[in-house]
Amino acid sequence: MPPGADAPAPRLVLASTSPRRRELLARIGVEPHRLAAPDIDETPLKGERPRDYVARLAAAKAAAVERAPDEVVLAGDTTVAVGQRILEKPADEADLRRMLALLSGRRHHVWSGVSVIAADGTRRTRAVDTIVAFKPLSAAEMDWYVASGEGMGKAGGYAIQGRAEAFVRYLAGSHSNVVGLPVFETRAMLVSAGIVLG
Repeated sequence: MPPGADAPAPRLVLASTSPRRRELLARIGVEPHRLAAPDIDETPLKGERPRDYVARLAAAKAAAVERAPDEVVLAGDTTVAVGQRILEKPADEADLRRMLALLSGRRHHVWSGVSVIAADGTRRTRAVDTIVAFKPLSAAEMDWYVASGEGMGKAGGYAIQGRAEAFVRYLAGSHSNVVGLPVFETRAMLVSAGIVLG
């Protein structure tokens, strides 16, 4: 028997407490062994591009988690960008309304960074882009969405898996990426790290 052939399969640590990311992993039959909440500074660097921002944060989140020798760490970060302008989570309802007005009737990008640290310490990070276009939003539609409370705590001020899906007239790329984790790319990275999937 070759060395290491009888070694146990690595266990997955999800460096996130996001229920959306857990739900997306469950769709591909992945249940994390444990969850961890990395504490990092998520402030964008001056002049930082959205792609670089999410990749940096995902890698930092993965690195911030304590890892046992048989554990694989998965971390992700998602942001919405209009041009090179990064839209973080809205600070309040006025900020959410500003974001909706900015997204109204135009295309924007949703970037997710995914980072995996394998049991042997190998690190891989990818950035995935999805293009989303919103219909022009009326004042009444923005009032309705702000009043729902759904956009608070969400990058870019909206949740595509909720009421905001009614605003999306066009999407190119991964839908799950907009929810918070690009499932296709994440699965490939987990398989490369030795996580056994069905």
